[in-house]
Amino acid sequence: MKFPVRGLYAITQPDHRRIEQVLQDVEAALKGGAVVVQYRDKYPINAALLASRLLTLCHSYQVPLLINDSVELALAVGADGVHLGRDDVDIGEARRRLGADAIIGISCYNDVAKACSAAEHGADYVAFGRFFPSGTKPLAAPAEITTLQAATQQLSVPIVAIGGILPENAGQLLAAGADLLAVIGGIFDHEPEAAARAYQLLF
Repeated sequence: MKFPVRGLYAITQPDHRRIEQVLQDVEAALKGGAVVVQYRDKYPINAALLASRLLTLCHSYQVPLLINDSVELALAVGADGVHLGRDDVDIGEARRRLGADAIIGISCYNDVAKACSAAEHGADYVAFGRFFPSGTKPLAAPAEITTLQAATQQLSVPIVAIGGILPENAGQLLAAGADLLAVIGGIFDHEPEAAARAYQLLF
C-alpha cells in the first residue's frame, strides 16, 4: 500500500482505553477522512492483538497502518511500515527487514539536513515538529515554520507536520509546505469522526 501524498495522518491514543474503544475511535477517524494511521502505544498491554486488528480495520478503508518505533511489531503483524524516531534502528536496517514495499517514515524534529539524509537513504516521508505546544509531548523541542519552508525547497518526499496541531492553526503549516498533518489529541480527545472531518476539510 502506498503512502498518501496529502491529508490527515491519525496517530492512535490507546492509553487507558480498551481495545474495542481504540478500534471504534480509529474507525471514526477513518470515516472522517484520515488517510494514514500510526499505531503508537507507550504502555502496551497486548500490542500484537491491537495492531493486528487495527491493520484489518485500516485495510478495510484502503488506508495504510504504520507502527511507531517497532520494526519487530510491524513484521509480526504484517503492517504497512514503521515510523522511526531518534533512538530507533536506522532506515537501512528497517528496509532490509521489512522489504522494498514497506513505508518508512522518519522523525526529523527541526532538522532539514536530517530530513534530506533520510530521503537519500530511502525514507518514504519525513516528519517535522512539534510546531505548537503538545499535550502528548510537552517537553519536545519546538520546530519552526521556516523549517517547513526550507524543506519544501529541498525534498521531493511527502512532509508531515506534528505537534499541537488544531484546525485553527493548521493552515499556516499547510501554507508553509506540509503535505500531511499528524494529529493525536486533536482527533481522539474529541468525537473522532467530526474532529477528523474538520482537519480533512483543510485539504
